[in-house]
Amino acid sequence: MRDPILNKFQLNTGMWMKLKLIGLIILTSFFSLLIFIDGSALSSEIQWHAYDDGMARSKFEKKKIFLHFTADWCFYCGVMENEAFKDPAIISSLNENFVSIKVDYDKETETANFYRVQGLPDSIFIAEDGQIIGRRPGYIPLAQLKLILDVVLSQRSQE
Repeated sequence: MRDPILNKFQLNTGMWMKLKLIGLIILTSFFSLLIFIDGSALSSEIQWHAYDDGMARSKFEKKKIFLHFTADWCFYCGVMENEAFKDPAIISSLNENFVSIKVDYDKETETANFYRVQGLPDSIFIAEDGQIIGRRPGYIPLAQLKLILDVVLSQRSQE
């Protein structure tokens, strides 16, 4: 004959193991969801921001800014969009290390005039303190953009 108290304890132990397993599954799902929601580094596209939002975000996150001026009619803007901005290394570097801001030259003329944009595409790198680090007007081939990002990031680590 089995002891009813011991038998009850064994059932509770089995139930406890099931609860632990369910808790582990819920916890794993929660962290997976957090990574999915905030996983900009894992994203398949650049996390572009509007100008005002991006500038505020840069100050809050203390990140450098990649400011990119473009227009629908600009041929080389489209080439950059479809080549350099689709590259996983570029996407990862921009999402992890910069606040990326895309400005439509035709719709945001005041911002374009402020930065004296004269041709498209135009890419400007801005430090965390708001000072312009550098500017690269025109089309930037993928290999050059990778080098430029590396140089800008190496300056960060030396500061």
